[in-house]
Amino acid sequence: MVRVDIKGWFTTYKNLKSGERAKYHYHRATGIRLHGKPGSPEFIADYAAAEKLIRDRLAGTFNALVRAYTLSIEFEEKLAASTQAEYRRLLTAAEAEFGFMPLAALDDPRVRKDFLDWREKVARKSGDREADNRLSAISAMLTWAVDRGQATANYLRGFKRLYHADRSEIIWLPEHVAAFMAVASIEMQRAMILALHTGQRQGDLLRLPWSAYNGSTITLRQGKARHGRSPAPPVIIPCSAALRRMLDAMERTSPLILTTKTGQSFKKRYFARLWDETATAAGLESITLPAFDQPVRLHFHDLRGTTVTLLSESGSNPQQVATITGHSLKTVHRILERYLARTSGLAEQAIFNWENSPRTEFANALTALKGGKRGS
Repeated sequence: MVRVDIKGWFTTYKNLKSGERAKYHYHRATGIRLHGKPGSPEFIADYAAAEKLIRDRLAGTFNALVRAYTLSIEFEEKLAASTQAEYRRLLTAAEAEFGFMPLAALDDPRVRKDFLDWREKVARKSGDREADNRLSAISAMLTWAVDRGQATANYLRGFKRLYHADRSEIIWLPEHVAAFMAVASIEMQRAMILALHTGQRQGDLLRLPWSAYNGSTITLRQGKARHGRSPAPPVIIPCSAALRRMLDAMERTSPLILTTKTGQSFKKRYFARLWDETATAAGLESITLPAFDQPVRLHFHDLRGTTVTLLSESGSNPQQVATITGHSLKTVHRILERYLARTSGLAEQAIFNWENSPRTEFANALTALKGGKRGS
């Protein structure tokens, strides 16, 4: 029997009058029964026939384009696994609306209105962000289709987004960190310290193994910086004294540094739920920050920008900040330009440097104003 790894089929069971328990296999998309045992020539032949039926039925439609895109090398090898999963979800939602749209319709500029009208309907039901994300996934697919010659233009390119979330001014202040630590479990405290002292993303920290720590530095490869099959360049982070104390005192019960209280790896949703529950218990679900008219909620990801501002306020230049957080220099500059909450600390440091630098004696001398009458 040939070993195969094919998807899109399922098994059902039925109790026969004879007392036997029969097993039946079906093609998921068409409901066609697949005869024979999985992997047998008969089974594979039935499966191939069901797949051909789908291709024939969907040929020249939006559905066919989604299928081709999600099976392409560009999709499966160039996009991160999490991005692939999200795009599949978003495109599946789009298929329910546009599945049998002829591909020829995608070459008509008026199709942009159809997509935008649908986006508005989705926004009213599921929110602006979800609506924008669905169009972004479609636009990515259309760009691929144009490159492959399956469409003449991507009429969604450059669409104006409904959702705008500028959190560039939101950082964790010392009192927020203290409030969080006061009510957090030991697992959440460790996550806070590791995030604040490294400036890394949640996903990278949840996957961080003990082998990345050598007693003085942490070396990791950021998932977001990965390009296709090529791994991201390593980021080497010298550990602060506080971070070293925490890591050296921890018992290594798992290959990963951050674990649940039972020593298991964190699932993304479980960690997010524990973090949000802790933030709520600390009273951080609605706080007031400078330059904000309305209360905001602090997120885990805001710690990344907090680390950038703390490093900058301590005197680190953008190049030094980039080597620790893994940002590009362009991104570091943009963060520092937009994080208004940092300006107070940096301004105080700048004036301190000004007053204590011998190079500014000529400017300080200007404070000795001479008396005299103003001109009449």
